[in-house]
Amino acid sequence: MALIKRIGLPAIWLLAGLFGALPAMAESRLQVVATTGMVADVVREVGGEPVEVKGLMGPGVDPHLYRQTRSDITALSRADAVFWNGLYLEAQLEEFLNRLAERRPVYAVAENVPERLRLADEQYQNQSDPHVWMDPGRWRYVVEAVRQALAELSPEHKEGFDQRAEAYLAELEKLDAYAQKILNSVPEEKRVLVTAHDAFGYFGDAYGFEVLGIQGFSTESEAGLSRIETLVDLLVERQIGAIFIESSVSDRNIRALIEGAAARDHRVEIGGELYSDAMGPAGRYEGTWLGMIDHNVSVIARALGGEVPEGGRLGRLQQAGASE
Repeated sequence: MALIKRIGLPAIWLLAGLFGALPAMAESRLQVVATTGMVADVVREVGGEPVEVKGLMGPGVDPHLYRQTRSDITALSRADAVFWNGLYLEAQLEEFLNRLAERRPVYAVAENVPERLRLADEQYQNQSDPHVWMDPGRWRYVVEAVRQALAELSPEHKEGFDQRAEAYLAELEKLDAYAQKILNSVPEEKRVLVTAHDAFGYFGDAYGFEVLGIQGFSTESEAGLSRIETLVDLLVERQIGAIFIESSVSDRNIRALIEGAAARDHRVEIGGELYSDAMGPAGRYEGTWLGMIDHNVSVIARALGGEVPEGGRLGRLQQAGASE
């Protein structure tokens, strides 16, 4: 886990140990803050009962633009450890988290994905595409990073962390196999995914889809008129009939594509709403990483002519084929 930053335990923990207070602290739940919903979900699944997780960014929140609030700063500063994606996803938080790492254990878990498996960010030189959660094969490295970090933070619970991580990885592999099967049912000529921004590069790389985002990897980038016109040309020329909106990104540019294609007598529909930089509603299956990917795979395959079981992989999806 060489690419995960870890700073030693806070000095107050060491002082507490000298006065006999450390055993009492060890018996309490580990207090963890995670930035994105995807990272928080993994920490909860692997951590189990010994770990209490607070997620900063809820459903529909764009991590590229997110700025910490006063309550966030308090939570981050008081946490026993902080987990974040890294790879420049939480751009507005990065400076603060780097300073926090001088006095708290801070883990950039997506940086555990080997560099050879990362896609380049075409907008920012020497940066990687941060959306690694879109490919289960790469996300397993994040699960392993979380497992190792939690074992370092709370070694007395290592056995439980290992058991839960293995169970989670088994579900990850089943999801990956489902995705391969369902997405392979989409006719090859229709395997083109047009979305609001370039969050699905790893998805396309893993499952053989051409991915075209209106905006770049970061939603801070603006889509110019020429980009819209180029994509309208492509939609018409290749007779692409479905494009997708994202839960955390404005649909303004998607609507512009639809209108542009209509002006040229080509009908394009919204194939559904995808979860890109944030998961679905809390308390629902889609509000987990497993459910988020199941939803995306099922919506994409159905809209592009594939064969999808009702309710997705486990029959738990509430709206697997329509925009919410």
